[in-house]
Amino acid sequence: MSILLNIARPCRRAALMTALFLATSGATAPTALAQGPSSNQQDNALLLSVSESRVVNLSDNLSDVVIADPSVLDVHVRSQRQVYLIAKAPGQTNIFITTRDGKMLYANTVRVGNNLTNMDQMLKLAMPEANIQIATMNNMLLLTGTVAAPEDAAEAERLVQAFAGKDTTVVSRLRTATPLQVNLQVRVVEVNKNFTKSLGFNLLNSINNGSGFLFGLGQGNPGSITYPQVTDPNTGKVLVNPNTGRAITDTAFKFNYPTSGTTLGGAGRLFGMDWIGTLNLAENQGLATTLANPNLTALSGETASFLAGGEIPIPIATTLGQVSIEYKQYGVSLAFTPTVLADGRITMRVRPEVSQLDDSAGVKLNGFSVPGIATRRTETTVELGSGQSFMIGGLLSASTGNSVSKAPFLGDLPILGNLFKSSQWRRSETELVIIVTPYLVRPVDARDIALPTDGYGNANDGQILLGNQLHNGETGGERPKPTTATPATVTPDQVGKVAAKGKSGKSAAPGFSF
Repeated sequence: MSILLNIARPCRRAALMTALFLATSGATAPTALAQGPSSNQQDNALLLSVSESRVVNLSDNLSDVVIADPSVLDVHVRSQRQVYLIAKAPGQTNIFITTRDGKMLYANTVRVGNNLTNMDQMLKLAMPEANIQIATMNNMLLLTGTVAAPEDAAEAERLVQAFAGKDTTVVSRLRTATPLQVNLQVRVVEVNKNFTKSLGFNLLNSINNGSGFLFGLGQGNPGSITYPQVTDPNTGKVLVNPNTGRAITDTAFKFNYPTSGTTLGGAGRLFGMDWIGTLNLAENQGLATTLANPNLTALSGETASFLAGGEIPIPIATTLGQVSIEYKQYGVSLAFTPTVLADGRITMRVRPEVSQLDDSAGVKLNGFSVPGIATRRTETTVELGSGQSFMIGGLLSASTGNSVSKAPFLGDLPILGNLFKSSQWRRSETELVIIVTPYLVRPVDARDIALPTDGYGNANDGQILLGNQLHNGETGGERPKPTTATPATVTPDQVGKVAAKGKSGKSAAPGFSF
């Protein structure tokens, strides 16, 4: 919509009607009116804030004033050579002022924005350490510059939005002066308990002197019966039976003791036969614990990862009978992407993994023995405050098993059936917990860092011989480590504050509870 203001006397209306008739009949209009503002005028646009005014002095008497959008700009004619431009609302419009004969006196583009001066003053009072610039584009405000912390950027956007009103779009491109860094500590704790009990019986018989047949029964740890030749202790020669001409032998019994468990054995001669009986009792208990505590530091919004382990070659069969090698990583790895939010909250995508070689799950491929890999891994996205802990993964598993090996029919006999069978009972329990704890951190002076090797020295001869020492006993001292920070309004210079109190009145501390 455009508005045309004609301030000429009534006697001049005839001339204006004639000009309009010529324009509608194909007459050429003045060049300035036909083309509007030039590109140079667009670059030199008049910038006004809402409720701001500007005086325009003209070189000749005006006749007509044309405004493209009267809702953005208003014009007050003070005299024939002076007008007042008054900004009404945010936006952009064009203004044209001509004489009665069509000569262009003034043409320009007017951009009206909010009161940027007042906004700048407000932000300087609210955030004196921030460096914020405000630019207006149509009905939009663009915030650029740097602030001390992410919560300052959110607060600046909120203040400008409240000042400009809900009809104005505020776009924030503010950056933190010092990018925040997040240190993530991960604890992977695993406890594996197992219990195994086995019971078996074995009976072996042989006719005396090894003649006749040999038989046995049961499933226990077996023994053995041997018949060594008898030698003369004086001459060392093997004694020979003059009646049969064969070497004289004796009976010897041998028990095979297992590496784990207990074997009860008995041997003797009964009814002219050699007997050996063994009772195998085994009970095994095992407890294995795994603790991995990787930690990693990254900038807010960036991804960091590391691996403490190795790579195992895996043979891969290809065409034409060829074998290629592919490497697979194993060990303790961690990858995470943190993002620091307002009020010191941290959202992060984390992927911890603990893996190790497992020969029990290995396979053989083309003559190659390839071990398996036992892996504990989790991947998730969580949000929590600096110094707070969260259990992002856990596993509690328990399994039991019972197996019986027996001879058909004989193992089912009452009482005597125990001589023809063996049993094994197994139970295992595994508990796995993965805990993450992020900290907002800042660099420290190199002189404040103590290493484990600081002050280390080799032991002298006296310490080695008399004190059984391998070093002189000096350590690097206490090393710096992240501390709990206040979850609210955390900045890089505020790391180390006490965590805020919860509803129970107790200070938050890293850890978890059930």
